[in-house]
Amino acid sequence: MKAKQASMLTGQVIRHGLRYFLRGGMHIKNGHLPPNNHHIPDNFFGICVASSPDPAMDQYVIAQLKVLSIKQVRLDFTYGDLDSFNAHFLSALADANFDVTLHLVQPFAAAKNMLSTTEQAIWRDFLQSVLDVFGSRIKQVEIGTTINRKRWAGYSTEGFLCAWKIAHTAIKSRNIVLLGPNVQDFEPFYNISFLKVLKQNSQLPDIHSNNLFTERTVEPERFDHRIFKYHWTACFKYNLIKKSRILQKIGQDFGVPQLVSSVAFWAMFRIRRQLPDAAQKQADYVTRYFTLIATSGSLTQTNWGALICAREGLIDNGLVEADYPVLEQVAHYPQAHGDLTNYRHYPSFNAFKTVANMLQGAQYQQAISTAAGLEIHHFLQTDKTFHVAWTINGKLAFLQDIYDAQTLAKMTVYHRDGHVLDLSQVLITESPIYLCWAIEQVPQTIAKPILAKNLVIHAHVQGMQYFRYLQNGWDGLILASNQAEADLIAEKLQPDTLLQPNRDEALRHARNAIWTVPDPRNGNLDNAETKLAIKQPVKMYPHKAFLDRFRPSKAKRSWNGAMELMRRGVDTAAPVAYFEKVDDSTLKQNFYVCEFVPSQTTVGQLFSKFSQGEAAWNGIAADIILKQVAQFCLAMHQRLVFFRDLSGGNILVNVGAGNQLQFSLIDTARLRCVKHTPFPRKYRLADMSRACHKLDWTNRKRLMAYYFAGIGSQFNWRDKLSFYLYDAKVSLKRTIGRKGIKRLIKRLKGQA
Repeated sequence: MKAKQASMLTGQVIRHGLRYFLRGGMHIKNGHLPPNNHHIPDNFFGICVASSPDPAMDQYVIAQLKVLSIKQVRLDFTYGDLDSFNAHFLSALADANFDVTLHLVQPFAAAKNMLSTTEQAIWRDFLQSVLDVFGSRIKQVEIGTTINRKRWAGYSTEGFLCAWKIAHTAIKSRNIVLLGPNVQDFEPFYNISFLKVLKQNSQLPDIHSNNLFTERTVEPERFDHRIFKYHWTACFKYNLIKKSRILQKIGQDFGVPQLVSSVAFWAMFRIRRQLPDAAQKQADYVTRYFTLIATSGSLTQTNWGALICAREGLIDNGLVEADYPVLEQVAHYPQAHGDLTNYRHYPSFNAFKTVANMLQGAQYQQAISTAAGLEIHHFLQTDKTFHVAWTINGKLAFLQDIYDAQTLAKMTVYHRDGHVLDLSQVLITESPIYLCWAIEQVPQTIAKPILAKNLVIHAHVQGMQYFRYLQNGWDGLILASNQAEADLIAEKLQPDTLLQPNRDEALRHARNAIWTVPDPRNGNLDNAETKLAIKQPVKMYPHKAFLDRFRPSKAKRSWNGAMELMRRGVDTAAPVAYFEKVDDSTLKQNFYVCEFVPSQTTVGQLFSKFSQGEAAWNGIAADIILKQVAQFCLAMHQRLVFFRDLSGGNILVNVGAGNQLQFSLIDTARLRCVKHTPFPRKYRLADMSRACHKLDWTNRKRLMAYYFAGIGSQFNWRDKLSFYLYDAKVSLKRTIGRKGIKRLIKRLKGQA
């Protein structure tokens, strides 16, 4: 029987960590805020590199590093590498004058067996052989491989301390700088315990190393919900800045004041779980992460993970997820995989290049805004003063609401990837920008910077831009391909001239009027092939009118809902614009404009047919349709979307190739999004009970079985209660509710 590997979370680790915590060791007043006025080292940015047996790979990697202007590299080196391509690559890096951190990695089986005297001798011989050849050609050595991840590293506590003792003796006898112990993520009890023991043993590293990841918090600046769970995140404020400051303080308290982050990255697959534009989001996170970690003033160096990797690199190697190595590359990055001819830069390559060039050697001045959804940080370089600015995902801020006119007039704006932007088209969004002035210019903000109120956008709509509409007492936003198109939409759809049609000419005319107009972007309005749909509230019941005074306008809510769907990869009628009258007391002077989506049917119509006994639609079996509806709804919920009005009539259906149904959502004003996984079951049931209202119970059970199979669950009797309750609610509305009373009045009038 296979022996179970011992956990690294020992009683000693817990005791050391708790004692330090209870004595206030982890307390830093306002630790989530960056300290003012500190220098960012000239070689602050580094990257983890690897080569391959391909003779051309060494020079390719070196050429990419030169494009990035990076001098700090980290190379993993393990048993057998002295006789492999890795030795040649290390020599090439040294010859090219790169500062190499040599990460010496024991194979998993060797680390697991480290208490064996034979294994200790092998480790000792490996260290001596490598250091004899390369000790004088490298900058420093790192020992430790994600030691708090036993499934990656293989160490027990005693085994790691044994490996460390041998390494410490070999490395320090040669006066080489030693880094360690390479703790993974923010789990400070391990840092506390190991540094305490190493100090007692007179074996401290010269530099404290930790892989300071934040990808599981989704966004770099978010407070970490994993530490004290969701309800306490805003109280304890464990963000990236606070984490790095605490880790630096822990090292300092035990006699190791310097801290480096050896590896960090955002894996594409993890981003793609919620956001489809993973490559663009990775590039955003590169800039946001490195800017924040630089503002913390806590680290002397920080590295991006693998330079070349389809899943997490700055360069795509052309492979797929199934080709990813069994062992996570954060633990061991042995080589650059794939065919060199298939390599291409991800957007994050230029983002990394730009943020490194902007921040290395800069003086951090202060945070103009931070930790509240809008990040603006002030830096000085020898030739300029500049702000790095962005929002959390989905939000935006207007430059005119933050900077005075004189400051704006002297501003040059650079894109996240380094090219100059037209100032008239610049918004502050989740995709960072650099706002630059001459060194003698002092940028002035006109008020405390804030996000645009209750407004959502999708920052990465390909080929499209946002243009603010401020005319004749109207406020709004237009999504267009260029300024000319935005001007055309504003001219042809002026909200002062938008008049709702007669009831019989509208698509809907109840609480809201919905009608279509020719799409002005087509040029000839009389023969426009496509249409735009316009929605305006026309009737406000007293209780709704009271509640809506404290909410965004219906037009803005519809826009926000559509934007959330777009940025999460759920199909909806594409938003074009919204307009709202400033200080409108009627709550009816607002318009939402989107593209009109023709459809062959709706889910509601299909479900009515199936409930009446029809076994197919358009040649597609009912069971196939139910399965595809379930998959669509499940995918929406996996993206953390709670639609809240998922009636069958709001799910449009068209048939694509291979009888694959294409779904599109409309009526998005009630939509909400959940911030964290897992998506609540009660929200799943609230949406699905609406969607299935017109479906008979036999087919409901089939559909919900497909739905819950996607999350490894089953449709149980408690779940069915949600459906019964919703059916009862609808029935009451039709009998004694507002709709029922209207029907009764009409019936009585007819009898009279």
